[in-house]
Amino acid sequence: MVDHISEEKRSWNMSRIRGENTSSEKVVRKYLYSKGFRYRIHNKLIVGKPDISNKGKKIAIFVNGCFWHRHGCKKTTTPKTNVQFWKNKFERTVTRDRENFKLLTNNQWKVIVLWECKIHNVDYLDYELSHII
Repeated sequence: MVDHISEEKRSWNMSRIRGENTSSEKVVRKYLYSKGFRYRIHNKLIVGKPDISNKGKKIAIFVNGCFWHRHGCKKTTTPKTNVQFWKNKFERTVTRDRENFKLLTNNQWKVIVLWECKIHNVDYLDYELSHII
């Protein structure tokens, strides 16, 4: 299947995708703050640079996009062009995630992964985050 937009337009679209301060991250941060949980965002000193972290409590929260981190839901699509490139990219991302989570847990960090497709469900946030608040 051929892409329906030009290569330049596709490049422009992809350049607008950001890895920090996504709407999903903002929803989680607002939820945590309202519950009295204090945190830092994108701390480069912590392995994997978690989206949200509390160094004192050793909690690292990753708000993962389903597409990039391969959640397996309906948002986990694979582009039809340049398939091998995307397959390699996704494999590297998943491998890096596993390595970072292992390093953190080996250092007694509590790692929480939240998925983009479920973030807007308050019951999901209550269930996943209730033990740290």
